[in-house]
Formats: sequence, structure tokens, C-alpha cells
Amino acid sequence: MSTNFKFSFDDFDDDEDFFNYTDPPTPYYPSEDFSPCKNAEPLSKYLFIVVYSLVFLLNVVGNSLVILVLSYDRQKRSSTDVYLLNLAIADLLFAVTLPFWAVYKSDEWLFGNFMCKLLSILQEVNFYSGILLLACISVDRYLAIVHATDSVTQKRHWVKYVALSIWAFSFVIALPTIWFKTVFRSPKNNLVCHENIGENTEQWKIIIRIGRHLVGFLFPFLIMLFCYGFTIKTLFQTRNSQKQRAMKVILVVVLVFLVCWLPYNVTVVVDSLMRTHYINETCDFRNRLDIALSVTEILGYSHSCVNPILYAFIGQKFRQSFLRILASRGIINKDLVSRYARSSSIVSTSGNTSTTI
Repeated sequence: MSTNFKFSFDDFDDDEDFFNYTDPPTPYYPSEDFSPCKNAEPLSKYLFIVVYSLVFLLNVVGNSLVILVLSYDRQKRSSTDVYLLNLAIADLLFAVTLPFWAVYKSDEWLFGNFMCKLLSILQEVNFYSGILLLACISVDRYLAIVHATDSVTQKRHWVKYVALSIWAFSFVIALPTIWFKTVFRSPKNNLVCHENIGENTEQWKIIIRIGRHLVGFLFPFLIMLFCYGFTIKTLFQTRNSQKQRAMKVILVVVLVFLVCWLPYNVTVVVDSLMRTHYINETCDFRNRLDIALSVTEILGYSHSCVNPILYAFIGQKFRQSFLRILASRGIINKDLVSRYARSSSIVSTSGNTSTTI
């Protein structure tokens, strides 16, 4: 999800996230009967640096290997592999932005207005494209296993058009980021890279959040749930060991997606309800929610480095292709590849072998 991966609306300790250059700092009052809220102690900046660095390294190594393997044997590349290749590219591009956000979390925005807009749009595009590519993989597996439409799923030139359409669509819906993202000073006198919409900021913020939830989580998740639900039902009715293994992989895929992204989306929904006064807001609740947003955001970011393990390294075809690459470079003995190929019974569930299932 590269995800997904996106930049939180709540990266600051201040309760008001958007400020004009001339606006004086205004303390937050949950009601007239309360004194100004004191911000909770933020998470350690070193924690962000360590976690972001770890995600960055795992992301680069894992997704680089996926791109290497999927680019090596183009003739045997399936439709799912095309989506996986684009997903790995999206996750890898997302990793490029992580060092900048790590520095930002530890201090302030030091890279200027152009880099603020560039890295934000890059992160937005790869967030949307990554989630939508995951949905496309579920549709591809649904067609191949439930309906056995090999003739459709094997037409890779159509799959390439779908992938290109996803990239184009992701760029279009991320364009507001270029328009609204800017660098300005917060009341703490530190530079921030954030949306500056001007008047009606809170209203626009809720609208943008609703769009993010629908396009970036809810719709793709419903597609995955529908496709994988029927796929599991079909696999469950068979007694083939390879298909049973595929069913377990699908369950892991859905579970990890939920673990990584559901907490963040639920937390943002709660924050949105509180900002629109559907939930009573107190200082303690506000501070706890700010911490929850930071923690769950990190969890969502980690999904980008988990994808290679879920969609590639579990697959026997991927491991065999990787061993062939190592053998062709003289790193390992070719006999090892032959022995592995004989010991691995790679049987496609629908005549359309892929890296995943």
C-alpha cells in the first residue's frame, strides 16, 4: 500500500495545522471552560529516523530484487508480474522520499519550496498507484482462478495499458498537492511543508480526507475483498495442494494489508469526526490522537517494504528465477538451480503461472 504510502495531515504538534504568514499563534481551547491545551510530548525524533531508515533499506533492497527478477525474463512474464513490476517501482519511488521526511520529522523543512512540492506529489502518486495496483492484482487473480480467463490475463499489452492508466489517474488526483503544498513558518517559528489552503482550511481538509479514504483505501479494499473472497471460495473447493498454498498466500496478503493500513485510516476517521464536532474533543483525547496518527502512519509506511515478501519471495517461481540469475552470473552453481527445480513442483492454478500464486 506504497502503499503507501502518503504524507499525514497531522504531522505537527500544533492543533491548528495551517497558518498564514501573518497570523499570530492561537492556542487551542476545547471549550470556553478549559484553559489552553498543552501539547503532549512528541515521539522521539530518533525513533522516526531509525524506523524510516529501516523501512528505506528494506524497501530498496527488496523492491530492487523484484525489479531485477521481473525484468530478467520478459518472455515468461505474466499479467500479474506486470502489475508486480509497477508495484515495485511505485514502492521504490516512495522509498526515495523517506530520508527527506526523516530529516523533516527530526528538525524542520530544510529543502525549499520546490522539493516540498516535488516530494509530496511523488509520495501522493505512489500512494495511489500502489493501492490501485494491489486491487488490480486481486482482479487478475480472480479472473485467472475463478473464471479461468487465460486468454484475457495473458494479453500483456492490455495489462500495460491498465498500468499506465493507473499511473496517469494517480498523477491527476494528486495534482492538488502541487497547488496547495507550500513551505511556511508555524507559530513555533519552524519551517513546515504542508497544505496552505487559506480560508475554510478545515472544511477543505475534511473533503480531501474523504477523497483519500474512498480512492486510497475503501474502494481498493472492497475490490480486494470481493475478488479474493471468491478466489478463496474457488480454491477451497479444490483438493490441489498448490491451490491450497495459494489460498494461504491470499489470506496473508489481505491480513497484512489490513494490519498496515486499517489502523491509520480508522485513526484519521476518528480525527475527522472530532474536527467536525461529531465527537467531543478534549485536550487528553487530542494529544492521544496525535500520537496515534504518528504511530499508525509509520505502520502504513512499512507496507511498502512488506510487499516484496508477500508478492514475490513466497512464490516458488520467483525464487527459481532469482537462482537462475545468480547462476548466470557465476555466483552459485547451476546444479543447485537444477536440484531446486526438480524438488519444486511448480504447477499453475489456472495455466497462468505468476510470481505470486
